[in-house]
Amino acid sequence: MKLSNSLLTFCLTLLFFAGSPVKKGYDVGDTAIDFKLKNVDGKMVSLANYKEAKGFIIIFDCNTCPYSKAYNDRIIALSKKYSKDFPLIAINSNSGEDSSGDSFEDMIKYAKKKGYDFPYLVDATQEIAKTYGATNTPHIFVLNKEQGNLKVAYIGTIDDNPRNAKSVAKRYVEDAVDALIDGKPVATTKTKAIGCGIKWRDA
Repeated sequence: MKLSNSLLTFCLTLLFFAGSPVKKGYDVGDTAIDFKLKNVDGKMVSLANYKEAKGFIIIFDCNTCPYSKAYNDRIIALSKKYSKDFPLIAINSNSGEDSSGDSFEDMIKYAKKKGYDFPYLVDATQEIAKTYGATNTPHIFVLNKEQGNLKVAYIGTIDDNPRNAKSVAKRYVEDAVDALIDGKPVATTKTKAIGCGIKWRDA
């Protein structure tokens, strides 16, 4: 029995899509969506609030991961250095129920203890982490404003030495943001995020 051309085309199309992987998260060059999440001060924060920003440093982080704690001072330093042009926004997507110490109340205490001068937002539904494709804490996404859109310019880790800040040789986030501020291409656009896996809620 011979298949008609239209039926054959239909079958091949089904096979193509069935075998195609479903894209999860952003890649470099993608346009990122805005979001509105609750900050530790109780206010809702959106990227649209930052009218003068040239871009953003989005960090998926938490209270409890040893890697997050090791990077904490460096994250605070990044915020201070780039707050004018590339504001830093931290997001905790860990399930507070499955990760002891990562509840919203714990986030409030941690931010106060560390003296955070940047938003520390709770991703209660974990939808923003899934949309961005965040997998670890910390996991960084540098966004650059281009003609009104937020383009992903860098994804990965902060630098090349999570254990010892004094031994860092390559500062990936700083290099990326400095290049964008100077109107130059980012030399290293993607690295492996080093840290604890995000604690996902039970399905």
